[in-house]
Parts: sequence; C-alpha cells; structure tokens
Amino acid sequence: MKVYTYWRSLATFRVRIALNLKGLKYDPVEVNLDTGVQHQPDYKNVNPQMVIPSLVLDDGSVLYQSLAILEYLDEVYPEPPLLPADPKGRARVRALSLITVADSHPLIVPRVRNYVGATFGLDEEGKAAWVRRWFGQGLDAYEAHLARDKATGTFCHGDTPTMADLCLVSHCTGYMVFKGTLDGHPTVQRIHSRCMADEHFASAHPLRQPGAPKAH
Repeated sequence: MKVYTYWRSLATFRVRIALNLKGLKYDPVEVNLDTGVQHQPDYKNVNPQMVIPSLVLDDGSVLYQSLAILEYLDEVYPEPPLLPADPKGRARVRALSLITVADSHPLIVPRVRNYVGATFGLDEEGKAAWVRRWFGQGLDAYEAHLARDKATGTFCHGDTPTMADLCLVSHCTGYMVFKGTLDGHPTVQRIHSRCMADEHFASAHPLRQPGAPKAH
C-alpha cells in the first residue's frame, strides 16, 4: 500500500501512527501542500477533494478521510485493536475522536484559515488566534470528558492506545505548533506525554518526517 502524505498534515499524522501500531509497511508519496501539488490533475485523479491523506491499497482502491482509514485498518488488521470490544466503549472512543476530526480540525485547515483571513482581513497573528480558539475549545472538551470518565486510564480509554489517542495527539501537536500549551489541561497533558513516549507515536510526529523544518 502507499500513503499520500505531507510532513505537516495532522490527518496524515493520525494515519501514520495507526500504520506504525499495526506494524504495516507502506510507500509514502509526498504531496507538497505548500506548493499546491494537491491541486494538480495527477493528485486530483487520486482524491477529487484534493486533501490528504489518501491510502492506496494493493488492488488500486483509494481510501480517504483519516477516520475512515483508521477504521478500515482496524477491521482488516485487528491487532492491536484501535477500538474497544464493547459497543459502549467503541461509541466513547469514536466520540472522543470526533472532537478533533469533526469539531476542531476542520476549522483550522489552511484552506479555511486562509479564507477567513482574506475575508475578514486577518494578519498571520489573527489567523493563529483563530486556530488557537478552536483547538483550545476542543482541548477543553477533551479535558472535561477525560478527567471525569471512569473509562479513562493510562490512555484515553483504558490502558492501551485507541483511535481516540491518535486523534488527541494530533490535536495537541497542532495546538502547540500555534504556540498553545497544555498546561491548563492536566489529563490531556498526561495522556499526550504517555503517547509520545511510545516510538510508534513519536516516529510519526510531523517534525520527524522528510521535508520537515529542522529543529533549532
């Protein structure tokens, strides 16, 4: 299989973690979002929405949207599981995942923040403030749920990573890129630190991908 990816894509970050946890090999294909490669006909033929990630299976089938890809990988490669065995647990993990995937991340992607900036005359700091607002509200929701729920363990749900952790980690990473901190979200901070101590997560981090800016 191959994955159309770019170093700074948070959605692709989630998929890279899942592939690492499942022990799956893949061929990465860079789609440079900064130079507009996603709008070129070659990639538009792969994914008409012109976003990443796209996962191309060995039979040529193309999967898209990170959450759908995560669920596919979990169904076809069930070990280790990314969803709990019980229906209530699966519903909780999906709900936590959607705080990022449905509520926060869609509002901060470049095409949205650039449109908001152009429409309302925001400079770069104004666009960054927009991003921090929606990431911050998502973190508030995560903290409230995770801190009170008995199902929270070492990770978001119990003591093994689930899809919710993949989404939470990408959420935290995006927030910190825009100079947010996790100091006001202790449960989130604890789980994020635990996840990033695992090389399956750490090696998928955007700044460890080809093309990422070098840390100073």
